[in-house]
Amino acid sequence: MQSMTSISGGKTSAYLAANYETDFYIFALVRTDDKNCIFKDRKLAQRVEDRIQKPFIGTLEDDIIINTIFDLEQYIQKPIIWVSGDTFDNLIKTKGDYLPNIMTRYCTTNLKIDPIFKYWQKNINKPVIMNIGYRATELKRAQVMNEKLNKNGLSEYKTPVKKDKNGRNVWRSIEWRKPNFPLINDFIERQDIEKYWRNKPVRFAALNNCIGCFHRSAALLKKMSELHPKKFEWFLNQEKRTGNKFKKNLTYEKVNNSNFTLSIPFDYDGEGCESGFCGL
Repeated sequence: MQSMTSISGGKTSAYLAANYETDFYIFALVRTDDKNCIFKDRKLAQRVEDRIQKPFIGTLEDDIIINTIFDLEQYIQKPIIWVSGDTFDNLIKTKGDYLPNIMTRYCTTNLKIDPIFKYWQKNINKPVIMNIGYRATELKRAQVMNEKLNKNGLSEYKTPVKKDKNGRNVWRSIEWRKPNFPLINDFIERQDIEKYWRNKPVRFAALNNCIGCFHRSAALLKKMSELHPKKFEWFLNQEKRTGNKFKKNLTYEKVNNSNFTLSIPFDYDGEGCESGFCGL
């Protein structure tokens, strides 16, 4: 069985790539059409477009993530595959302007998992061992993922395979990956990863994932709004435009106008989902 590492742009998945060799290394880029979020280094943006074969105006993650993936590729001396689905802007419109939230996390599915799956389906199309960046202290996250495996010990992904006579999608669940947790197996914790990357030639953002990720606390979102005002404004504008919210009991406008005090280290990354793609 071939193997794959999904890279998020964070230190943990980068550590996986650097220390556990696999057949494929893949990164899913979240894009936006909003020119207020433009990636300013247009020469580097052209390199991104060459990789994804799509227009690249900007990303809704920290711009450093672009440097991270190119740096990491040089560091591990292995090619990293870049994929990208629809822009986040257009995805929301195709979902009827219903914003993703903690109960309907279609952003991770459509912006991360789906483009990786489509690459797998086109180029591999046999189940792979997928290295997942859960650390030794995240055993519960691994257990949640393992509980969703089928009787063959594989993850399934539901995808349209054809159209019926009325032009509607016919869906099928396809076996495609066997999750593997090398950091849990080897008792690797966050401090081990931080120590490893010290003085290494790979640049990292203080936090990866989307600037306005709804998994984050109000205080952390406030900090992101200060560091990345244009990108945070994108999330605020989506709530205004659609009339619904990313977070059930909180609007991003309220966050933006608040005086929250961050009471945890800014690079804290304990908030995340169990998908294994967004916050590796």
